Amino acid sequence: MTIDRRSFMAASLASGLLPGLTAGTAQAQTAAPFDSTRSPPAGLPEPGETIDLWPRGAPGMPATPPLETVTERSTNGQVNDRSVTGTTRPRMVVFRPDRPNGAAVLITPGGGYALVVIDKEGYEMARWLAARGFTAFVLFYRLPGEGWADRQDVPLADAQRAIRLIRHRAKDYGVQPERVAAMGFSAGGHVCASLSTRYDAQVYKPVDAADRLSARPFCAAPIYPVVSMDPAVAHAGSRKLLLGPSPTPEMEAAHSPDRTVPKGAPPHFLLHAEDDPAVPVDNSLRLRAALKAQGVPVETHLFAQGGHGFGLRGTIGKPVETWPELWRAWARSVGLA
Repeated sequence: MTIDRRSFMAASLASGLLPGLTAGTAQAQTAAPFDSTRSPPAGLPEPGETIDLWPRGAPGMPATPPLETVTERSTNGQVNDRSVTGTTRPRMVVFRPDRPNGAAVLITPGGGYALVVIDKEGYEMARWLAARGFTAFVLFYRLPGEGWADRQDVPLADAQRAIRLIRHRAKDYGVQPERVAAMGFSAGGHVCASLSTRYDAQVYKPVDAADRLSARPFCAAPIYPVVSMDPAVAHAGSRKLLLGPSPTPEMEAAHSPDRTVPKGAPPHFLLHAEDDPAVPVDNSLRLRAALKAQGVPVETHLFAQGGHGFGLRGTIGKPVETWPELWRAWARSVGLA
């Protein structure tokens, strides 16, 4: 569904997000991506709290901005599987726990840099985290193939800005500023890994006090991630949309997180299925080797079966079903939870 002005205003009313009505802010916050043609399943209310990343608009706006569009891909009326394209107002959707444990997780869903998944790698994981005390923020980042200036750094700029805003507003969410983790899936795993290795890269001009804060995550969990831009192992679609049709070897190197790991990178949790048909497991293996070479703590879990894009729902009945609790145990071991 395309988000036109009438639909946006309706969603804003439903979420209590019209100008002047947003609690604690002087500006309206853009409503979460939504599809007014289909209600979510019972018991899964849509989140209503959002944080716009860029108070004066996202940098590098295309001359002809894309139109935000939500597409429902599920044929099961009890399960949503939505995706969004055309995001010009990048934002976070907030999932607050009943009993905050002081830690936050920024989630970057996948979609091959052609779209951003809403439910399968976003809201479902956020609900799981919130139920266990984590304050979860699902990031709807800009897509690099939609005409933005400096396309290759657009997702990273949004992720850096998101981490800084969470820290800047930590008191509002019962979060300790240093305990902000990152988790990303597939192409969102590339966003996560780029953030955890290039957190100091200057990919946008500072806009306010939040940008004086660090964008380094406390720890990072790229899940079945796109990592390398080397054509031998790269996810071809993500590579083309991020870097364009004819990237130079220098561009490939600069945007392959396995080749940009600093010694100060945060601890990593890596997860991949060896039968992944879309993103070869070598992506995670290359990142693991690079982290180890720099002395960065890394825990790695490889499963023989699981495929790609399993998130939570695709793990049922398989050994990979244990992965969220493996992550949670690891998070405790590094001091996140």
